[in-house]
Amino acid sequence: MELRLLVIGSNGPAQFQLTNAILGREEFSKAVTGIPSSMKNTGQLAGRRVAVINGPNIYTKDITEAKRKMELKRSKCLCVPGPHALLVAFDLEQISLNDIQMPKLVTKRFGVNCLRHCMVLLAYEGPLEGGALDDRVLRSDWHLKELVQKFGGRYHVFSKNWRDDRRDVEFLQKVEWMVASGGGSFFSSRTFQRAESSVRKEETRIRRQRAAEMERAGEELEQRFSGEELQRQRQVYDYVVGAEIRAEAEMDNGWLRTSLARGLGTGLAVGAMMGALVGAVEGPGGMVLYGIIGGAVGGAAGGAAQVAIDNLEDRVAPAARLNFNSIFINRFFPSARG
Repeated sequence: MELRLLVIGSNGPAQFQLTNAILGREEFSKAVTGIPSSMKNTGQLAGRRVAVINGPNIYTKDITEAKRKMELKRSKCLCVPGPHALLVAFDLEQISLNDIQMPKLVTKRFGVNCLRHCMVLLAYEGPLEGGALDDRVLRSDWHLKELVQKFGGRYHVFSKNWRDDRRDVEFLQKVEWMVASGGGSFFSSRTFQRAESSVRKEETRIRRQRAAEMERAGEELEQRFSGEELQRQRQVYDYVVGAEIRAEAEMDNGWLRTSLARGLGTGLAVGAMMGALVGAVEGPGGMVLYGIIGGAVGGAAGGAAQVAIDNLEDRVAPAARLNFNSIFINRFFPSARG
């Protein structure tokens, strides 16, 4: 059975270093300190098949709040029906007072009961042998001690060097023990159930859309193979296409599209209202003109998804955006005219 691991990062590269360590390969380069979208990678940890889900860091300032919420939903879709473990990654040498608030932020995003499925993962540069690190975590550093206690006392120190696999078995045992002590199942909640329902519906929709293509492929296989070989080729084809459809449904489905549309709608409404307020200075004609421009700008902010922003920028001429900004500054901040 595949072990689904949802990795959560506060800031910096720790969560990506953890993913590299779990998969035993450099999935993320050393230069990566954040990603704009959620993603999933698969591999093996100490012989156990795993799926590792990463998303934007919780404290990242590189994306809007709307985009953050969208990617949180996407990360849930990527690990349906739910993660077996939520791995909260930190750099051992850079624990801050902000990080002590992570349990509160994690429960806000995933639910109070998720803490029973959480473990603290600490990235470390130096040697991992001996009891000095455990002593530091549990006794010497009160930041670390309090953080680990809030996550039920579960933690593991891993090497930033992904090639160092000496503690892989120990780490896997800790995760499996945590899962077993929680009833042996994965974590779920109403939002994970909604994500699972949306992914399944999207899979059904895609299968219907691709029905003719899949039927033609089946006919081609029948022309080329027969007997046991035909059965084997069909199984391979069904597995590959099924995995492809599942991956597509996890990345884009009705739940995510509804959230995007709602964000765009809110942004358009708020932006139009602000534009109309600015345009009121120019009279009725200005209200209409700047209301349209404000709606376009607000729609970009409300949507927050990169594809929506790209499409909107294609539709709004750069000159119009610059004109709106300069009029806004000149009207409300006269001193800025120089």
